[in-house]
Amino acid sequence: MNRIWFIMIVGSICFLLWSDPSNVLSVMIDASGEAFSLCIELCAVYAVWLGVLELVEESGLGKKLAKLLHPLIKKLFKIDDQETEKMIALNMSANMLGLGNAATPMGIAAMKRLDDGSGIATPAMIMLIVINATSIQLLPSTVIGLRAAAGSASPSDIILPTLIATTCTCALGITLVSICNKIRQKRHRPDSNPPPSTSKKSANTNQKTACISNKRKVFKLFGSSQDGHSKPQNDDKDGGEK
Repeated sequence: MNRIWFIMIVGSICFLLWSDPSNVLSVMIDASGEAFSLCIELCAVYAVWLGVLELVEESGLGKKLAKLLHPLIKKLFKIDDQETEKMIALNMSANMLGLGNAATPMGIAAMKRLDDGSGIATPAMIMLIVINATSIQLLPSTVIGLRAAAGSASPSDIILPTLIATTCTCALGITLVSICNKIRQKRHRPDSNPPPSTSKKSANTNQKTACISNKRKVFKLFGSSQDGHSKPQNDDKDGGEK
């Protein structure tokens, strides 16, 4: 991510130097001032809701919230870990309040606990990423703060459209993840029929066994015929001696 930001900043500066070299410094200063003022204005919104989330966690409401969301979390993530459920519940709560940056630490903590150490994303990890990206927002506080900072007359008018849009995207994301997980389970399900390699090996073994048994039969027949030929010769010798 640091490399991406570095490339974007360097590319923007190079573009300004090429298009309008005289205003590069003034544009950079103005943009920095606007970004700083926006951060100050958003600090109030984040301070309120981060304080609320901290109170929820310290008062034990986080565990109660996890118990309340336990059926939903268990159905979606198929886990049975109270600490992980609490992290996921706080993450979902922060996302519902429109605090994406506040939801990130809980999401990272939950992701670490969901990791099985195989280096491959588990279905629960994929579900958590999709829910974070398409989370239902009951109160898009960050967007409301941005609209208020930009001078909007009614910054809270987006609550209903945002709720409808995020509900549709979240439902679609959960459905697609569930379908992909079912397809993945079917592909990795062991078949009742033996694999082709095993059947070939067994066929070769049976052929070798049949060949050995046939050779033994031939050797027995050959041996019996040799004995039959040798006995008359011995009798002739005995008769001659007599």
